[in-house]
Amino acid sequence: MSVIFIKCSINICSIAGYLLEEFSLKRKEYFDYIEDKLHYLAYRIGGRDKLNLLDLNIHSETFFAELCNLIFDLKLTNINALKHNTEGIDLIDNTNKVVVQVSSTCSKAKINSSLSKDIFKQYSDYCFKFISISKDATDTLRNSLFKNPYNMNFSPKDDIWDCTSLLRIILAAGNEKQKRIYDLIKKELGPDIDYNKMESNLAKVITFLADVKLDENAVSPELDPFAIEDKIEFNNLQGVEETIDDYKIFYHKIDEIYVEFDKEGQNKSYSVLQEIRKQYISLKSSSKSSSEVFYGIINNLIDIIHNSRNYTEMPFEELEACVSILVVDAFIRCKIFKNPEGYVHVTTRQYTSGTKCIL
Repeated sequence: MSVIFIKCSINICSIAGYLLEEFSLKRKEYFDYIEDKLHYLAYRIGGRDKLNLLDLNIHSETFFAELCNLIFDLKLTNINALKHNTEGIDLIDNTNKVVVQVSSTCSKAKINSSLSKDIFKQYSDYCFKFISISKDATDTLRNSLFKNPYNMNFSPKDDIWDCTSLLRIILAAGNEKQKRIYDLIKKELGPDIDYNKMESNLAKVITFLADVKLDENAVSPELDPFAIEDKIEFNNLQGVEETIDDYKIFYHKIDEIYVEFDKEGQNKSYSVLQEIRKQYISLKSSSKSSSEVFYGIINNLIDIIHNSRNYTEMPFEELEACVSILVVDAFIRCKIFKNPEGYVHVTTRQYTSGTKCIL
């Protein structure tokens, strides 16, 4: 009997271990998907704002109402459904006495302006929340003093919400709540992309690059090495400085490839650079170091390319080198990581491609 009991205990432990592992994998799957979609939505909103295309902002109000209802157990509704074009308030929960301003602008002036609206005379016993749907709030903003003429219940440290603060709460949430949030985002923002069923411009550019003979002794005389060093130091990227030095010499080759690539259609090279930027935006708000973000971009792009329908098989070392060259090139072209003041990466204004940053 004791032998049978021991065997049963071992089996139960094995099953429990397996279930725990599956549980952890599901949580990771849910969170990774949620993180990617929220960051991409924020990026899209910010990009469309620059073009004065605000329709996505309007649609996002209802989405963030539903999202915050799940995260905070609220009952927010879009106030425009009750009263059209209410200044200072976008969402309201009369049960829990919460009002919310949803904005793609995240500044002290914007919050002060919201809190100063006369409508808050009617809601002085409500809590005021501010959701930034495009840019993350800074610590400086959360520690600021705000004008609050109607004495709204408002604590900047707790009541200014952004993509990162919401993700922190989601990360700590239980599996069931994460699943409900995952289902909501999948319904509203679409399913995850199945790269196995799609071609990618990234894979096509890699095919171009793989056919080019790369000379390790090549130079790109148009580059300003001192400016690049400043950008490395500014972003604490000393851990990848050698990688950048190794691959920056191929800058002119990438430029030539992009010129040829764009002959196939408008915005081809732009789409590649934007995909690299998307990966950077997705990773930069994590707790990873700058070097980890840099290599994370490379790893994510390798996954996309490797699983693209039009990927031509090559040794992994070649694929990794080609992707690293693209990422270093995007770093030089101002697409990823912050630029120090006065950053100018080339020593001439004579460009052959429109993919560089504007001087």
